[in-house]
Amino acid sequence: MKRKIAIIGATGMVGRMFLTVLEEHGIDADYELFASSRSAGSTLTFFGKPYVVSELNESSFAGKGFSYALFSAGGAISEKYAPLAAEAGATVIDNSSQWRMDPTVPLVVPEVNPEALSSIPKGIVANPNCSTIQAVVPLKALDDAFGIKRIVYSTYQAVSGAGQKGYQDLEDGLCGALPKKFPHPIAGNCIPHIDVFLPNGYTKEEQKMIDETRKILSRPDLRVTATCVRVPVYHGHSESINVEFERPFTLEEVYRVLEQKEGVVICDDPKNNVYPMPINAAGTDPVYVGRIRMDDSVENGLNFWCVADNIRKGAALNAVQIMEQLIKGENK
Repeated sequence: MKRKIAIIGATGMVGRMFLTVLEEHGIDADYELFASSRSAGSTLTFFGKPYVVSELNESSFAGKGFSYALFSAGGAISEKYAPLAAEAGATVIDNSSQWRMDPTVPLVVPEVNPEALSSIPKGIVANPNCSTIQAVVPLKALDDAFGIKRIVYSTYQAVSGAGQKGYQDLEDGLCGALPKKFPHPIAGNCIPHIDVFLPNGYTKEEQKMIDETRKILSRPDLRVTATCVRVPVYHGHSESINVEFERPFTLEEVYRVLEQKEGVVICDDPKNNVYPMPINAAGTDPVYVGRIRMDDSVENGLNFWCVADNIRKGAALNAVQIMEQLIKGENK
């Protein structure tokens, strides 16, 4: 008998990417697609056949026999409906920030901490923030090799990270229209403000990167700071990452460690103008790393540049990889 999988938020940017990635990975199942009342009744073509989107409500999961439920419909929806799906027997993989810092909910990047999936007490697994996901894939390998002492993040994040409305602000702004999603025009601009400001002066996005990095790497006392900036790019987050290590290293060792890391592609030949760029990462799965160089201003310091498609690896692909890891465990 086929397993049953629910997709919640199926008509949104990440929800549609769920469908694309599931098709690409050939995950055969009986699917049911859910969205808000605004999108209910619309039809999406998936695995070559039409699926009518159902309205999400409190009876969407009971008695349905779902094995998995992939959520990408915002924190408020996840807070209300993820426990209902879990109570009905589904393992929930949630793309919102609602459950990420819950100590009883694993926060997982499969190339980094798959062991966290060994215990899912609430029946919910959290998908990390898009900017955190791409950073921790190379950082995990470097931490294992050299021991990370401190991380400084500076991010350059695409408008698609703010959903369809963010994407539309850039489209409209290029035509001279005023922004509706962002507090300032994004076309021809950089906005050092992603999510709300917190009392400590950081934005919520910056705090997410700090807290999530510590949780995923199981380093609760790791020194981390971040500045997150929205830039006029459609797809693909870019990050400048500065790391201090506990142990000395050579660049040759760094290259060797990263070359062996699953999910990482080194793209680093500055003499020939080769380095990771969002325009090349868009629509692809890997985390690209380049501009790898020593930071001689501190002891055991390293700089590198990291780029990935924020809607694929930063959201939908990572969630599907989590589900594949769980399915693999079912079949053992």
